[in-house]
Order: sequence, then structure tokens, then C-alpha cells
Amino acid sequence: MQEQPCSDMQVEPLPGTAKPGSVYVLFEWPHAWPRDVMGDAALGEELTAKLAPMLEAHDATLLLIRHPTREGRNISDHHLYLVFADEAVTEVMHVDGPEALLELDLTGPGRNGAKERDRPLLLICTHGKRDRCCAVKGRPLLNAIHERHPFGPGNDVVWETSHIKGHRFAATMLLMPWAYSFGRMNVEATEAMLADAAEGRYFVPGNRGRGTLRPKEQVAELAVAAEVPGARYGQFAVAAAEEGTVSVTDTASGTEYEVELEQRAVTGVVDSCGKAPKESSAWVAVSVTPASPGA
Repeated sequence: MQEQPCSDMQVEPLPGTAKPGSVYVLFEWPHAWPRDVMGDAALGEELTAKLAPMLEAHDATLLLIRHPTREGRNISDHHLYLVFADEAVTEVMHVDGPEALLELDLTGPGRNGAKERDRPLLLICTHGKRDRCCAVKGRPLLNAIHERHPFGPGNDVVWETSHIKGHRFAATMLLMPWAYSFGRMNVEATEAMLADAAEGRYFVPGNRGRGTLRPKEQVAELAVAAEVPGARYGQFAVAAAEEGTVSVTDTASGTEYEVELEQRAVTGVVDSCGKAPKESSAWVAVSVTPASPGA
């Protein structure tokens, strides 16, 4: 009897589960992806050995991306996107091969001769070698979104990507340049999220949080965003979490909110397909209280 897919076990809340990271190197690699991009040296042993300490020094993440169609994998050069999520900047350039990654300056935007994008970029995980849920649920969603946003010059809205953490929430995706993770998404929700993202509007359904924040802070920001109509990405300043309370300031109105959190037990979490259910825990927002005038 085949085991139940891990993403069918929807026992965890989504907020607070975002992939951590603020600097991303997104490299177009149309060839086969191993289970672990770095650990299995997808770009070759020698290059990976040089690239790994460079990425670590900047706390940067390498993701491999591919065009959604087989025809689109016939490439003469490679798309390379650099994401600096703290600054909400995505840059794009074209390079001849993976060796160019070793020449990058990842200290901030504007240092690599790349062009800054003025629109969002969506990465949908289809990395079946990491977990089959990403292929089973991610690929049909990717194909459907690609039909609505066909790939072409000036229309590079959606790519498939290697593992982005949280395959138990498939279909899962990353929205750049802000590094928000989303999970349990369908076509309608993804289309609505993309429409909002094009205008910079904060989308709450399916939102797992922003990877530049720690889990408790992700939960707090999402709780406040759900209370503020018309919120935009970058609108909230989140203070470092202290115990079970997080302060979030809506910079548009000047209102400061106190978000009270509590940690709750979660039963039956299946981390990955084929693994046994386990006990876990999750942070949950139990109250959102304006702490200053203007709310």
C-alpha cells in the first residue's frame, strides 16, 4: 500500500515556515537536478567546492531554475538572477556558464553589471528528486501558470526551481524580490497573488512568511497584515521577537501593534514522503493589539 503524500497531511499552520534567506543566486540550469544542489554537486565537484564557501560567506542560497517547457531548455546562455530581499531588489543578467558564479559580488545590489527588474519573479518548486509532492503538485501548477504567462522576452514571470524548503506544503513557491514563501497553493490563488504582487500588494492566503524574518516574526507580520486592508510588501517593520510578543509597526499609518504569540503542539507532521508522522510545534498569533494611536 502506497503511503499518503506528505503534503496531504495538512496539520501545521503555514505562517512561520518560510525558507530562511535574504540573498539568492538563481541560475538557469536545464540539465538534470540531483537531490541536493550543493551536496550532490549539480554544477560539478570542482566548481561547487569553490562556490560553497563564497555562498556561505554571504549567507546566500543557490537555486537552480529551468524554463517551464522542454523547448525552452535549448539555451545559448544562462539566465542569472540575483535577489537581495532586504532591499527588495532582483537583478538579471545573462552568462555563458556556471563558472561566472565565482565572479559575483554578493555584498549588495548594483555591483555586477546586472539589470534591475521592475516586476515580481515567481519560483515554483518541481524538485521531485527531493520529494515527489513537489513534482506531483508543483508541476501541474507551474504548467497552468505558464499558460497564463507564456515565457518570452520581457515576460519571465514564472520559473520552476529546485528545493525551496517545505515540500510538505506543496505546491510551494517563492515570490521575489521579497522572499515570501507560499504553500498549499492552487491556480486561482497563485493568479490572485501574482496580480497583487504586480502592484506590490501583500497577499495573505497561503503565505508562509518572509524568509528575512525569524519564524515568530514571520507569524507576527502575517497576523498584522491580515488586519490592515490594502497592505503592501515592505510596509511593516518587525522588531526582534522577545519571548511571546512581537512588535510590528505599520509604517504607512505609524501604528504599532503588539502581537501575542503562543507555541502549540502539532501532531502528525510528516516531514517528507515516506517518513513516519512525528510530534512538532508551531507559533500561533493569539492576539493583535494596536499599541499606539492611529489604528
